Amino acid sequence: MRGTRRKSNGRNTAVSLAHDDPTVRAAGCVLWRPRPATSAASPGLELCLVHRPKYDDWSHPKGKLKPGEDPLAGALREVAEETGYAAEPGPELSTVRYLANGRPKEVRYWAAAAGAGAFTPSDEVDRILWLTPDAARTRLTEPRDRDLVDALLATRPR
Repeated sequence: MRGTRRKSNGRNTAVSLAHDDPTVRAAGCVLWRPRPATSAASPGLELCLVHRPKYDDWSHPKGKLKPGEDPLAGALREVAEETGYAAEPGPELSTVRYLANGRPKEVRYWAAAAGAGAFTPSDEVDRILWLTPDAARTRLTEPRDRDLVDALLATRPR
């Protein structure tokens, strides 16, 4: 919550009381890799989506920031934890805001190229998929996550 604190001159001045701010801060990436050309598909991109069994949903890798953690560092940590892949960050994409369990949540996203790695299932993420942008839009559970696909594509040369 934001509050007011009375200054010694008697006037109220709005002050952000950070410790009272209920916003959950999180960060993530729209993780991509080049898609090799095959007879059935032209070269392009594949996007990594994660399946969270707790919510039975498909989303981009993301997670809550640790206290004092830099948002980009947190986004890269979450990608590594959830997908098993290192990520090379690119441009910052949209910041998504919504209510989660009755609390405001703010998730900052970056485009990120997948590096070396391998997925290992966990209780938090039991599956990942590498999909074309169109297939990813269809598979994503939340419409707000679909907008991030478009934001990524806007940063990539055709």
